[in-house]
Amino acid sequence: MTGGGEKIADGVVLPIYLDNHATTPIDPRVLDEMLPYFRQKFGNAASSNHSFGWTGAEAVHAARDRIAKLIGASAREIIFTSGATESDNLAIKGVAEMYREKGDHIITAVTEHKAVLDSCKRLEKAGYRVTYLAVQNDGLIDLDELKRAMSDKTILVTIMAANNETGVLQPWAQIGHLCHERGVIFHTDATQAIGKVSVDVIRDNVDLLSISAHKMYGPKGVGALYVRAAGPAVRLCAIIDGGGHEHGMRSGTLNVPGIVGLGKACSIAMEDMAEEAPKVAALRDRLRNRIMDRLDETHVNGSTEHRLPGNLNISFGHVDGESLQMGLGDIAISSGSACTSAAVESSYVLKALGMSDDLAHSSIRFGIGRFNTEAEIDYAADRVVETVSQLRELSPAYEAARNRT
Repeated sequence: MTGGGEKIADGVVLPIYLDNHATTPIDPRVLDEMLPYFRQKFGNAASSNHSFGWTGAEAVHAARDRIAKLIGASAREIIFTSGATESDNLAIKGVAEMYREKGDHIITAVTEHKAVLDSCKRLEKAGYRVTYLAVQNDGLIDLDELKRAMSDKTILVTIMAANNETGVLQPWAQIGHLCHERGVIFHTDATQAIGKVSVDVIRDNVDLLSISAHKMYGPKGVGALYVRAAGPAVRLCAIIDGGGHEHGMRSGTLNVPGIVGLGKACSIAMEDMAEEAPKVAALRDRLRNRIMDRLDETHVNGSTEHRLPGNLNISFGHVDGESLQMGLGDIAISSGSACTSAAVESSYVLKALGMSDDLAHSSIRFGIGRFNTEAEIDYAADRVVETVSQLRELSPAYEAARNRT
């Protein structure tokens, strides 16, 4: 799957897309199922007086059921949103307001997505207390530290299932078990995990779970929030008012085409995940080996054992990250730094793993997905080795490090 370009040898078309954690291309099967709901079946799912509305409502119900089946939930526990950012906001702020009389303490981790961190910071301004757990060098939280952080005023723990930068899989089932022992609600942003690894909200003790369609080969602009309905039920205060849609938790006319697409994406994941995950993991390992066998001073960031199948985050010692990314202009990847209005800043996720600014800046995230091929992986690996080698030839620091060894 490419963004268009020039065909070269071995069937590889440039540019190659290896940024599937940022977004995934829509699966043609998803698009085919969505198309009728833009024209022939355009009704408002809330219009209950005619067949156009009934058709929309039926499609929404079918999608709700598909999503629920993928995560082991029931259809009535799926609330549609505009994406995982809104789902995170609704889960965190909705719990905070609803359970304020019970407590004012929330626990999260320093490596969470900004949708979680910024929601927590907003609540701090409103008088809530937030504990930000550190992570170990492998990116995993310390479960004993989580236990120690809990108090009788803790109302919510929000820890992501899979990190968007390092691909590290947190022990979310164990986290959920600890939360349920203490009567604390557990929310997980599972945006990166859904469709890639097995998630079951009952087995894994999850109370709230955020999903985004465009991270799993569905359309942008639609997502969902699982809200536990029993054992015990979780209640949320709405953050968007106006019409009482989605059991009063999220008002607004439903995005029927997008919801249909999310449902189809979940259905495909349910059917294909067992076969697809090892295939993607094999491509990831192929890329890692073809790079690291030929380059010294390289390091995989985050746990290699507890990791998404398609994630590879590597630091290249003595290489300027910006120059490296520019040199790899024919491959869509993500770097370990972000541009702000003031300067280029290192990834806060990588720095939380104990990395220096220099190493964080020299890090590249490869996101391998459903449509990538071995030929693309081999081309990308060769280009990385070539570009890093060229940059190191110009690096006095690399030459000095080699002389020391």
